Amino acid sequence: MPGTLENWSEFNVAMAGASAALAGLVIVAASVNIGKIVQAGSLTARLASAIAALVLALVASAVALVPDVDLLWYGVVILVGTVAAGAFQVHATRMIMRDPLPSHGARIGKSALGFLPIAGYLAAGIALVGDHRSGLPLTAAGCLLAIVSAIAVSWVALVEVLR
Repeated sequence: MPGTLENWSEFNVAMAGASAALAGLVIVAASVNIGKIVQAGSLTARLASAIAALVLALVASAVALVPDVDLLWYGVVILVGTVAAGAFQVHATRMIMRDPLPSHGARIGKSALGFLPIAGYLAAGIALVGDHRSGLPLTAAGCLLAIVSAIAVSWVALVEVLR
C-alpha cells in the first residue's frame, strides 16, 4: 500500500547511516576547537541542539525500519523524541538571546535554524498520531532539516569560531 513505512525503507536506511555518521562528526568537529567554542557563548548549546536533532533523525529512521511498527506508535516515538530535542533547542535559543555580540536579526536566524527540524518532526508526529500518512514525508523533511542545520552549526564550530 502506498504511503507505508515499507516504501520508505531505503530512505530510512540511508538517513540512519547519514545521521549517525554526522552526529559523530559534529562531536569531532567540536573537539577540534573546543577552547574557542566554550568561549563563544551560545555555541555549545547550539552544538548540543544540533546533535539532539541528529539523534532524533537517527531514532526516527531506525524505528521506521522495525518490522511491522504501527504508524500510531511511530508517531508517538517521534513526538517524544521531538520534545526531548526541542528542550535542547529551547535552551540553545535562551543562550543565543542572551549573547550580546550578534544583532537581534542574527540571533533570530540562529534560533530559527535550530527550530526547523523540530518543527518538521512535530508536524510529522502529530500527523502520524492522527493516522495520516502525510506524516511520513514530514518525517523525511525533519530528517533532512536536521542534517542541514547540523552542517551549518558544524561549519561555525570548525571555521567561523576562529575568525
